[in-house]
Amino acid sequence: MPLLLGDTAPDFSQDSTQGRIHFHEWLGDSWGILFSHPKDFTPVCTTELGAVARLGPEWALRNTKVLALSVDPLDDHYRWIRDINRTQNAEVDFPLVADTDGRVSGHYGMIHPASDPRLTVRSVVIVDPRKVVRLILTYPPSLGRNFNEILRALDGLQLSDRSRVTTPADWAPGQAVIVAPSVSDDQAARLFPQGWTAPTPYLRFVSLHDAQ
Repeated sequence: MPLLLGDTAPDFSQDSTQGRIHFHEWLGDSWGILFSHPKDFTPVCTTELGAVARLGPEWALRNTKVLALSVDPLDDHYRWIRDINRTQNAEVDFPLVADTDGRVSGHYGMIHPASDPRLTVRSVVIVDPRKVVRLILTYPPSLGRNFNEILRALDGLQLSDRSRVTTPADWAPGQAVIVAPSVSDDQAARLFPQGWTAPTPYLRFVSLHDAQ
């Protein structure tokens, strides 16, 4: 069965560059981002892991742990991290899982059934503190991921959980959001005393900044 939004993230125990990872235990009460890369010592992946490392303070601000994965062995991971740090002006301080038997990749749908089983696709899975899968993205091998967009998506998920809102197209933190459809006008009046604008009854824009 494919992994779906709302599923409990499959737990696993696997070796990593920071020791044995027991995924659910390792996450604790944090959000988590698990992302796979096709192979060590490849150019796009090198830039991606560097980008994730440079965003370290941003992940920490959002109570989020990041975890990379490929089917390469630990020895390769250790050598590759040295290349990443040297070429990407970064310090990789998050674990790289050595999924040499493909168990984790299989559970998370990170190996396309028609492709080389020794290559994972560029998947991103965001997991919340309840261990529920909240976002799944899959990129082709040739396209580098935009981790600022993944950071934006994480912000939107966390904001929605806190404030019973949804985010419009192209939303960025600090901009107006939408009152969730599950919230009645009476409930909205209590939740958002600053008021909202409604070009239609079902499209209610609210500025959370106005409530501060």
